[in-house]
Amino acid sequence: MDLSTKYLGLDLPTPVIVGSSGLTDTAKKIEELEKYGAGAVVIKSIFEEEITMEFEKVLAEEAPSRYKDDYLDYFDYKIKEQNLGNYIKLISDAKKKVKIPIIASINCTSSHEWTYFAQKLEEAGADAIELNIFVMPSTLDKSLDDIDHDYLEIINNVKNVVKIPLSIKISYYFSNLGRAIKVLSKTGVKGIVLFNRFFSPDIDLDKMEITSTNVFSTPQELPTSLRWIGIMAKRVKCDLAASTGVHDGKAVVKQLLAGADAVQMVSALYQHGPEYLKTVIGEIESWMKDKGYEKIDDFRGILSQEQYVNPALYERVQFMKYFSDREKYQ
Repeated sequence: MDLSTKYLGLDLPTPVIVGSSGLTDTAKKIEELEKYGAGAVVIKSIFEEEITMEFEKVLAEEAPSRYKDDYLDYFDYKIKEQNLGNYIKLISDAKKKVKIPIIASINCTSSHEWTYFAQKLEEAGADAIELNIFVMPSTLDKSLDDIDHDYLEIINNVKNVVKIPLSIKISYYFSNLGRAIKVLSKTGVKGIVLFNRFFSPDIDLDKMEITSTNVFSTPQELPTSLRWIGIMAKRVKCDLAASTGVHDGKAVVKQLLAGADAVQMVSALYQHGPEYLKTVIGEIESWMKDKGYEKIDDFRGILSQEQYVNPALYERVQFMKYFSDREKYQ
């Protein structure tokens, strides 16, 4: 079977991309992922927030209190350049070892750093950049237009300083998600990843502390991205990649049938190891063989909302048929 595909204008040997994570934080790991069938990798994000936290920690521990103001610029520059240097080296080392596309990932909190980081990563040789953008809708003093403007400003600023393809990874926290995806697709980005996955808070009742929960995604989370891939496929001006809840080859096939150009996977590889990619690829090939498909484009998008015989199913939100059928047998 021919599993090759195009994403962001890049040639991928398979549609399975290993998403930004600890699985992609060394060249050796990336080399192993390529061996097992990854079509591309998104290198673990460089977080401005982490650099800021490191800066504050070092400043508190190392800078003499009498001279802190004098040390601010020095430590800020030193720590930023050190982190960027390590990230640039990772890109460079990975490019020497693998043939699959290397996608850098940026997660910033201040507007001016998006462009600075992006320029550095392009210079390092990244094949594309994924902008991991999220504006928490808990910001009560911002209007909906302000939040939309933040996304558009970041994209336009970065697009103006780099030439390599840009993608954006977004959440479903939009007041009108379909409209937002369509508007973002017209900004000149080459792809949109649906969806981001975030830290989920929980409460430890014994320790009376805020803790984390649901660190890994589950297969039950697949329908959210599947619905929106299916609705937006063929209706946007860029590629679409599916993310979250993809735990086997069947899930990859479902996303491709809905219209995804590529599919990102992380949690299942954490749980089963990078070699699990071979199983995932095998399941895709087996399904294609059973159905008589020779290449991905033979079936991509044939069950998208635009092409399916009953497109309303993608927009149904009630379980009317499910519950009425259950009542018949009770």
